[in-house]
Amino acid sequence: MTERNTDLPTTTASTRREALNSPTRRLRRALRRPTTLVVGGAAVLAVAGGIASVGAQPAIGEAFGVPTASATSAPALDGTALDRAQAAATIATARSVVDTANEKTDTGTLERRIDALDDYRKLSGAALTTRISSTVDATADVANASATQDKRDVDAKAAAAAAAQKAAAEKAAAAEAARKLAAGNTVAGAKATAASLASSEYGWGSDQFQCLDSLWTKESGWNYRAVNANGGATGIPQALPGSKMATIAADWQTNATTQITWGLQYISASYGTPCAAWAHSQASNFY
Repeated sequence: MTERNTDLPTTTASTRREALNSPTRRLRRALRRPTTLVVGGAAVLAVAGGIASVGAQPAIGEAFGVPTASATSAPALDGTALDRAQAAATIATARSVVDTANEKTDTGTLERRIDALDDYRKLSGAALTTRISSTVDATADVANASATQDKRDVDAKAAAAAAAQKAAAEKAAAAEAARKLAAGNTVAGAKATAASLASSEYGWGSDQFQCLDSLWTKESGWNYRAVNANGGATGIPQALPGSKMATIAADWQTNATTQITWGLQYISASYGTPCAAWAHSQASNFY
């Protein structure tokens, strides 16, 4: 009876056969196949089903004291001799899986199965069949666990690389933001920001900027850290209190652009233009 698997494709017979032909299934079918085994290195590979190369192992015939012969002239094995030959191939394949398993994979059970099967020359019948079967199962389990761990390692490495790349990008962005902030906080940077915002946000040209330059040169010298010792007016526009500028952004104490944005809004709402504010400052010594 064929096991039903709802995950297998059902469109064509070939796709179903391919889905059933997994490495684990091939391993189990090959090592349990009750067919005659021909003595010789080529025959060992046939028993292993192509899952792992055991051609480098001594000829099975030699292991049993049977003269080694070519695949065409070698004697056939059946019965207990075949079971023992299958045991030898099973051990060779299992050891190959242990040797190549991911270092994080637990191979303890499989190694114990190999040790238990290692005296196959003394075994026959049901005991030998049972040990072969349990070793095949353990081999498949280790192979699957190793493949799963390999994928986890690859995924973890990719995730770590992505995280490192993201961290590097964030660090670079933070460095660029800090550079722009430092440049914008200089007198030249603050004036450039003010001229740009005055033009783009309010339509004020160079004549209005000349008045704004005169006004804020008088008030703070365009120093974003300026604080009036007499009243506590703060920043480039000398807001009183300085916390008023928090309506623009929380960084009002350290960011000239935040201060300038607030100051231009204040001038527009209170005087209409920088030249009107400058005229008031000249007449009253404040604006």
